[in-house]
Amino acid sequence: MTPKKQKIEHSEFSGEFEDDGVTVLVDIFRPAGTQQDWQMEVVSEEDDVTSWDEPFATDKNAWEEFLATVEKDGIRTFLEGEEPAVH
Repeated sequence: MTPKKQKIEHSEFSGEFEDDGVTVLVDIFRPAGTQQDWQMEVVSEEDDVTSWDEPFATDKNAWEEFLATVEKDGIRTFLEGEEPAVH
């Protein structure tokens, strides 16, 4: 018997984000049908993935953390080969 793959609920804040000529995909998600905390990943056009270790109580908190990171470190922090950022 193969285990069922868990369905994922994506936040309305998920989607493409463009700044300084760089586009990334922001994915804020949690298991569907739950009230679990939200996880966030940012994926670059080159498929570099940045994940946050700590979950977020709300999807809005995750989105605000993403925006704060872009404001503080710049969008290029999500590109491989740039200075690594710890999230």
